[in-house]
Amino acid sequence: MKILVTLKRVVDYTVRVQLARGGSGVATDGVKMSINPFDEIALEEALRIRERGAPVSEVVVVSIGDDACQAQLRTGLAMGADRAVQIRSAEAVQPLHAARLLHALNQREAADLILMGKQAIDDDCNQTGQMLAALWDRPQATFSSKVELDHAATPPVALCTREVDAGLETLSVDLPAVITSDLRLNEPRYVKMPDIMKAKRKPLDVVEAAELGVEAPPALTIDAYEAPPKRSAGRRVADVDELLAALRERGVL
Repeated sequence: MKILVTLKRVVDYTVRVQLARGGSGVATDGVKMSINPFDEIALEEALRIRERGAPVSEVVVVSIGDDACQAQLRTGLAMGADRAVQIRSAEAVQPLHAARLLHALNQREAADLILMGKQAIDDDCNQTGQMLAALWDRPQATFSSKVELDHAATPPVALCTREVDAGLETLSVDLPAVITSDLRLNEPRYVKMPDIMKAKRKPLDVVEAAELGVEAPPALTIDAYEAPPKRSAGRRVADVDELLAALRERGVL
């Protein structure tokens, strides 16, 4: 069984995001970049599936972007992935384009399971996994907080637990399938220095986006970014009557 895991390069979640001059986007010069946290969880789950005894022949990590994303792919290799693939694209791609590129790549890779983060923390679109499953015409289990594989079944089955408004829901999906990870799925492992050194010798293939023969769909155009307005100072009230009066003044009551 081959597992394909997607990794997106994003501004590290610990960084306080600042707008670039002129509101053209987010300032990234000199900013720490990391693997999207949800994608890192997806990779950790792929490695744990193999460690639990599933017959996983290969864990492949893939990222779409310029050569800067190779740093995140090397981190994925250091975590334990066997091979990395970069889909080289000079421009940022939106969810549908990313899904088409990943689907085209998977026609070559023939993965039995694709694990992805449920969303990326830079755009929060939460669309690529669902779109990829639709293009692939395979089942999907989104927002998974627990994944159990029955690889002895025919075909193999994944039992995915997900949190819903009413509690917990368990989905049974036949493989091949797309599974997207929630934060509660696991806690990614710490990468040690020897693993980082070993990752330098693992294969990292580069595929030009144009080679995959994917037509770029119409994309949304973002005209400008702006910071949210500053919150006004609060007002302290002495009792409930004063609170109700203040709410009536503002037209809330």
